[in-house]
Amino acid sequence: MKRLLREWFWIPAPHEPERGRVARQWSGPLNLVLAAALTGIFLVWALQTSIANWDWAAVWEYRALFVSGWLMTLAISASTLAVSTFLGTGLAILRRSRFLPALGLAKLYVEVVRGTPLLVILLVGFYGVANAVGLHDRYIAGSLILSFFSAAYISEIIRGGLESVGATQLESARAAGFTRWQTFRYVTLPLATRNILPALTGQFALLIKDSSLLSVISVSEFTMNAQQVASRTFGTLESYLPLAAGYLLITLPISAAARTLERALQYES
Repeated sequence: MKRLLREWFWIPAPHEPERGRVARQWSGPLNLVLAAALTGIFLVWALQTSIANWDWAAVWEYRALFVSGWLMTLAISASTLAVSTFLGTGLAILRRSRFLPALGLAKLYVEVVRGTPLLVILLVGFYGVANAVGLHDRYIAGSLILSFFSAAYISEIIRGGLESVGATQLESARAAGFTRWQTFRYVTLPLATRNILPALTGQFALLIKDSSLLSVISVSEFTMNAQQVASRTFGTLESYLPLAAGYLLITLPISAAARTLERALQYES
């Protein structure tokens, strides 16, 4: 019995012999389901204790508003993730540049963005910069502003990952006759990707949740639509609980994909 419990609830150390292959294959998902069920039971108990009368019928009438807002958030998140990753990669390259004006500009951009609240950047970016250049589409402007904001953080994550590759690996690649491109392709990039995945996944999740601030420039995304439902039905929790579930539907697949990629890159360096 003790051995069975250990196989189901304890991860073996790297030096321990392989054991309980079948048990370990099922223990991870089942333990996750168990933890989620216990958490859900506690939350349901807490909410039922705090609120006597739920009014889900009134909120259900606005289900189309929830769906349209969720789809808009999904579209904004997908485009913003792509653009911010591209911009962040470019900034990370500039941060490692030997050309001093480019290096100084990249440093200034990163420090200014990281030291300024996103709310201020959204307001100044849309009502100031976007209107000045003639960009009046709130959705495009909001997505671009959010991309430029997140790119500063992504660039630092990527730069840190590139600099985390040790000189030993690079020297070994040069000794093996690799060109500079081959060294980057087969040594630097795989090792840096493995190192930055956890932080990059967290930044992607934050970016998706930060899209809720686009409501301040009247972008009809998921959070703004949930606020409208709450104001019409006076069901605050009934409106915001679907909001939380909707964001989880977007962020959880990203986390799962990152974990899969992490396992694929688990090798000795």
